[in-house]
Amino acid sequence: MFEKEMVDQLILAGVDIVVSLPCDKNKGFTDCIHDNMKVIDITREEDGVGICAGVSLMGKRPVMSIQSSGLGNMMNAVMSLAACYELPLVILASWRGVDGEKIEAQIPFNSRIQEMLDCYGISHIEIDEASDIPSVHTEIDRAFSENRITVILIHPDMWKESKRMNGCYPPRSRSVRGSPDFTTEEPHMTRLEAIGATLSAIGDEDILVSNIGVPSKEVMAIRDRPTNFYMLGSYTQATPIAVGMAAVSERRVFVIDGDGSLLGSSIFPVLSSAELKADLTVVCMDNGTFGSTGDQINPSYSHVDMASVARGYGIEDVRTAYSRKEIESCLASPRGIRFVQVMIVPGNSDSPNITYSAVEIKRRFMRSV
Repeated sequence: MFEKEMVDQLILAGVDIVVSLPCDKNKGFTDCIHDNMKVIDITREEDGVGICAGVSLMGKRPVMSIQSSGLGNMMNAVMSLAACYELPLVILASWRGVDGEKIEAQIPFNSRIQEMLDCYGISHIEIDEASDIPSVHTEIDRAFSENRITVILIHPDMWKESKRMNGCYPPRSRSVRGSPDFTTEEPHMTRLEAIGATLSAIGDEDILVSNIGVPSKEVMAIRDRPTNFYMLGSYTQATPIAVGMAAVSERRVFVIDGDGSLLGSSIFPVLSSAELKADLTVVCMDNGTFGSTGDQINPSYSHVDMASVARGYGIEDVRTAYSRKEIESCLASPRGIRFVQVMIVPGNSDSPNITYSAVEIKRRFMRSV
């Protein structure tokens, strides 16, 4: 019940896209947003923070729909990305752990959500009954006009007797792309050299998102420009931000990410989704280490191949490069979703720190696009 009324609130507020991870309580609402709006489905909540940030940076209005327990999975991304860059973020949270919750594990965290949100200075309201529903679009408008983070807690009674609206599933049989046995070559390029080759293949109107730490510093040192979005925090969120940008833009979007952060992300299923219509190239700088923290070896150094991971998730256009010429070839005329594994050696340059504040990065980027 009330599913359509809630969707009408999103439409009234001019919401362009909904980032969704369902809850058992709001399953009817989840179906309703898929029937009436553009939706990106995710598998972990913090990736939704990055996607929403990317959508907002393009001047559009995203909203997240999740279970309230997901707030615990995403608070660092909320504070180090949305709050740090002063980006609006609206979260519709199906509230668990209250009102006679029968699942014991839902209670310890969810029953204290209000205290947590107050501690972080995050605005929140409760939707208890039908008369509260009109406040949803008002809160969304306020969040975007004031660049604020807002959590809308929806009581379980609002979804009472909620049922699936769509019970049909398409055929599941499909061809599965695999990788034949192969031997990787010994890499020779540094990340600074590989980033230089990447930047030479990117046009003036193209958008670039660069990963936290040294990669962003190296990008700025080589080719600083307003359409670069430099990340200062929010580990694992570079590619989700790029996904959000590409989902609502006709520009080509590139992201320089790392093997370590991609292994820690849940974004691969989103990249391979048939619903994601975008020109997005993920450039994975694969040194087999956590570069910015001192080049500690991670699983991709010896036994996890990032190109095979991308293929295993169903990404069709996957390429590997070892040289400047190969990088430029891999990045030529990209269309659709492309994953480029760039094999590099461990090591960081002494490129200087980012000279812009988070808000300055946001403002000059948004002016440029």
